[in-house]
Amino acid sequence: MAERPIWRGHLRLALVSCPVALYSARHDSGSLHFHFINPATGNRVRTVTLDAETGEEMSRRDLARGYEYDKDHYVLLDDGDFEQARIESSTTLTVDKFVPADAIDPVYFDSSYYMAPDGDAGQDVYVVLRDAIAKTGRVALSRVVIARRERAVALMPMGNGLVLHTLHEPASINDPKSVFDGVPALKPEPDMVALATQLIDRQTGKFDLSDMTDRYEARLREVIAAKLKGQGVKPLAAPKEASNVVDLMAALKRSLGQTVDKPASKPAKAKAPAKAPAKKPTRKRA
Repeated sequence: MAERPIWRGHLRLALVSCPVALYSARHDSGSLHFHFINPATGNRVRTVTLDAETGEEMSRRDLARGYEYDKDHYVLLDDGDFEQARIESSTTLTVDKFVPADAIDPVYFDSSYYMAPDGDAGQDVYVVLRDAIAKTGRVALSRVVIARRERAVALMPMGNGLVLHTLHEPASINDPKSVFDGVPALKPEPDMVALATQLIDRQTGKFDLSDMTDRYEARLREVIAAKLKGQGVKPLAAPKEASNVVDLMAALKRSLGQTVDKPASKPAKAKAPAKAPAKKPTRKRA
C-alpha cells in the first residue's frame, strides 16, 4: 500500500489478536483553495507567527506545546511527556462489545480510516474477524489513541477489509430537542402518507458515487476559467421559487402525475328580472 499508516498496533478480541495499521480513508481531491490577496498590490498576504508579548517573529519548528494551568502561565510538554501518557489504547484496539449495525446514529460518525493487516503475521485472524463481523451484521466498538486523543471507534466490514470510524462524544453533539421541540405535533392523514410513500418508491434507485459530486465547485471552476480568459459566464436559469402549498394532497398527486379533481363549481345565482323603467307622472291641464 502506497500510503503511510497513521497508526500501527494490534486488533484484539478476547485472547485473539493480529497486527493492524490504519490508513486515512480520504485525501485532498484537488479541490479549490483560495488565498488572501491585497487588492491594492495583488500580492498574497502572509500569515506570521509572532510572540504575543515581544512581537518577535517565530518559526514553527522552534515552538513548543504548553498547557495553560493559570492565566498566562503555561507548563511546557515535550515528546517524552506525551510518551509517558501512553495507555493501552495507544497501541491496542481491544474490542469491548458488539452492537447492531443500525444502533449508532449517523450523527455520531466522524472520520474514517481503512484498517488492514500490518505484515504477513495474523492475516488469518484478520479475515476470520472480518467475515464473522459481516456474518452477524454487527459493529465492533473499541477505543484508540489518535493525535494524542483517545477516541471511541466503530469497526465494520467494507469489501475485502475493515473500516474504522471515529465517533463523536455525546457531550460534543448538540441536543436535538432544542431544534426539534418546535416541530408541531401534527398527525398526517393516512392518504397523504400513502401518496408520499408512493412518491418515494418512484424515486428510489441505487446509490451512485456521482451523487456526491460537488456541482458548486464545478460551476466555480467554469467562472474562474472564463475570468482568466476575460470572458463572462452565462448565468444559469434562476430556480423556480417554491410557492406556499395550499392543497398538499393536490401537490402530491401532481408530483405523481395524477389528475387532480377539480372542486365542484358553485351553481350560478339566478338573475333577478329587470325592472321596467318607471313612468313619468303626466301633468293635467287646468
